[in-house]
Amino acid sequence: MPDRRADAADIDLLLDAFPDRIRQALMSGPLHRAELLEVVMDLGRSPEARYRGEECLLSPDEITQADLDDVVARIGAFGEDNRAGIPRTLHRISALRNRSGRVIGLTCRVGRAVFGTISIVRDLIESGRSVLLLGRPGVGKTTMLREMARVLADELRKRVVIVDTSNEIAGDGDIPHSGIGRARRMQVPRPSEQHSVMIEAVENHMPEVIVIDEIGTELEALAARTIAERGVQLIGTAHGQTLDNLLSNPTLSDLIGGIQAVTLGDDEARRRGTQKTVLERKAPPTFDVLVEIQSWDAVTVYDNVAEAVDCLLRRDLPPAELRRRDADGQIAVERAVSSVPSRDERASYRSTAARSASAPSVPAAAAVVVATPTASTVSGGTGQRIYPFGVSRDRLERVIAQLRVPATIVRDMQDATMVMTLKNYYRQGAARVRQAEERGVPVYVLRNNTSIQMERQLADVFQLREVTADENDSDAPAESENPVAAALLEAELAIGQVLNGERRAVELQPRSGYVRRLQHQLAERYNVQSESRGREPHRRVKFSR
Repeated sequence: MPDRRADAADIDLLLDAFPDRIRQALMSGPLHRAELLEVVMDLGRSPEARYRGEECLLSPDEITQADLDDVVARIGAFGEDNRAGIPRTLHRISALRNRSGRVIGLTCRVGRAVFGTISIVRDLIESGRSVLLLGRPGVGKTTMLREMARVLADELRKRVVIVDTSNEIAGDGDIPHSGIGRARRMQVPRPSEQHSVMIEAVENHMPEVIVIDEIGTELEALAARTIAERGVQLIGTAHGQTLDNLLSNPTLSDLIGGIQAVTLGDDEARRRGTQKTVLERKAPPTFDVLVEIQSWDAVTVYDNVAEAVDCLLRRDLPPAELRRRDADGQIAVERAVSSVPSRDERASYRSTAARSASAPSVPAAAAVVVATPTASTVSGGTGQRIYPFGVSRDRLERVIAQLRVPATIVRDMQDATMVMTLKNYYRQGAARVRQAEERGVPVYVLRNNTSIQMERQLADVFQLREVTADENDSDAPAESENPVAAALLEAELAIGQVLNGERRAVELQPRSGYVRRLQHQLAERYNVQSESRGREPHRRVKFSR
């Protein structure tokens, strides 16, 4: 555990940089200094302290320019990233500047070296494989990175070099903070030079492990790949919260292998049950393991990044572990549901083979309802309790928030008013699906575990989809019975032509506003430019490189 006296001394050094009235308010305040996260000082506003789960004003007096200049004079020099620190501490002071470059605001974040945070993933870093950490800002990525460097250097006795761009890992000043143990630290003069310092670390200092915080540019991603190819273990963080985010980021997707469009032959496309143009992983991933951090006590681990990326590109559920640490320090590991049933599961489904064979077919690009809901359970103004079976809860939550529909996700199917699952699970006659049907709960089947499929289905459930003239025309062709599916299929084919270089730009057929939004989202997922052209009712989407 960390030395409490050392922590108190570090916080005192930060308090000494504040004006007297702010320092006294922090020292005499009702909340304990150990819970302090950051202090915000903006010109012309009252100073504010932020604690864990609470905020409070420190003084009724507004911050003056003299107050800001006084703090700036007491801390280290600001770099090009507008960050400074206090020597031998982990505190970070970030500046807001006006157009002329003068500091008009400060965010003073308290930095602490927290020990014991990596027990939940310690086996991963001890394995010698490269590990990439993802998570929202403030979740503790840098704190965990610092502890990993200390454990590798002190307990595993490895040669560890930290590339510390913003001095967040090892603190400000020439002497690094004791929280990194025996690990060595290389400072980066300017953020734009981080990639060159990464290469320099390998060439000059013979490390066994390199620790990098905030990989954010294409050059840094390329440098990371170069380091990994030399047999050096990489421990790093990147901008993004989930593997799906990273996959759709054209700048950083190389960290997990990159994406390329591939044209299949007719036989191969039929065998896979896909279109002729598909997305595949371009190269082996730079990092072997990816960890999504929800908190210090909860993480999602993708133990095989290559396999996880391949599953996502096939629109299957990637294999993952959900790890949680309880109050006693015990770690529970739960394997996420896989889209491919095990041999035992397949055996248990044999008794339902006849039922599965007679199940209704699912169109290639559509999410359809296979259990008809009653009017009392589904209506545009009635809230829904959704039980997702084999469907990503995180993606479903984001879609619900984006559409702003009255729906919640439940963990017990007994509480559900509808079940959302994947085509494979329904056709294989999963026990949960049978149980829902026996209870009369509507079952909605998605072809793929994607946000677009979820959004389309919820739009139908809550009657958000605009009705076009074709839908009311009984003489319309069969394709227009599901115009949303037809529009997305048209968009996918056009995106394939653009990615494959067959056409530089493709204009789609005129569609309603809701459908155009889905087409734009599909283009964003595949990193293709899109724009709406024309006027209603002839407004349409155009794709280009």
